[in-house]
Formats: sequence, structure tokens, C-alpha cells
Amino acid sequence: MKVLSVLEKAEIIIADLEVNLGDETQSSPTLCVRYQGSIIPLCTPDARPILMKMDNAIKGA
Repeated sequence: MKVLSVLEKAEIIIADLEVNLGDETQSSPTLCVRYQGSIIPLCTPDARPILMKMDNAIKGA
């Protein structure tokens, strides 16, 4: 494994994300990155890691 580049403008945050599960709404503190005006979750609410991809970004946060 090697580092290809460092994202200078990325900021690690913990965001309280809300998820709709059918008729239920749940929220959970989630490890995220704030990058280019979007919030990108780095794990699922049950703490499984996910890749930092712009496809997973939450816009306007």
C-alpha cells in the first residue's frame, strides 16, 4: 500500500446522520469527511467501514 496524494482540504468530522428505514427514522453519530462542500460518510450506522466516494456524498451539508 502507498499514499498517492493527501487531500489538503478534507476535514474529518462526526455528523449525526438520519436514516429512514421503512416507516422508522433513526439517527446515529457517524464518522464522515467534509470535502468540496459535501459530507461523505466513512462508515455505516453499525460501524462497518465504507469507501470515501463522491457517489456516497450528501450534498449541501
